Amino acid sequence: MARIPWIKGIKPALLTGAMITAVLLHGGKAQAQDIRTTIVAGGCFWCVEADFEPVDGVVEVVSGFAGGTVADPSYRQVLSGGTGHLEVVEITYDADILPYDRLLDLFLRSIDPTDAGGQFCDRGSMYATAIFVADDAERVIAEAAVAQAEAELGQPIVTPIRDAAPFYVAEDYHQDYYRSEDLILTRFGPRTKAAAYDLYRTACGRDARVRELWGDAAPFAGDS
Repeated sequence: MARIPWIKGIKPALLTGAMITAVLLHGGKAQAQDIRTTIVAGGCFWCVEADFEPVDGVVEVVSGFAGGTVADPSYRQVLSGGTGHLEVVEITYDADILPYDRLLDLFLRSIDPTDAGGQFCDRGSMYATAIFVADDAERVIAEAAVAQAEAELGQPIVTPIRDAAPFYVAEDYHQDYYRSEDLILTRFGPRTKAAAYDLYRTACGRDARVRELWGDAAPFAGDS
């Protein structure tokens, strides 16, 4: 996917807050864009990153942790429990192309928002779902998105709307895992991370469960 060309010295990962007006280079002229960031938890952060990176209007998706009490935790710390953190992604997006309410619609239909104990085969509080909002305006939009999804699904949604929390970037090993050609050793033998990710996602039943819940409204589950 083509990325928005940033002015030298400004990187999407350095953006903070719910709404940032960034000046981008476009045809040799400066052009204002409505660039924002938001944090969501949808179980395995590899999967949420893989789902949202190709979405039109998304600038960058970074895997990490949020919601806990330990500063700058490692993956092992979060996985072992006790930090209070969830696996999350920070999504940087152009709200002129992808409005916040649309982003949340996609997110809620890419997870199992009826499951409070984790997501799919990944169990435990670190895999719970959540929407982190930066202010009252985002909370109103998030509440409306949840209510609409609940009415469509016909089941109670347990995904909480939480106040914004510090975001901690996960180790480089986890970034863009779903498309990495780095070789790793799996129980199936040596595989690229991309191949191992595909095996994991299928075995975990993520897409099958999302299709079961959302049917044709599932934006990323595909037909396989």
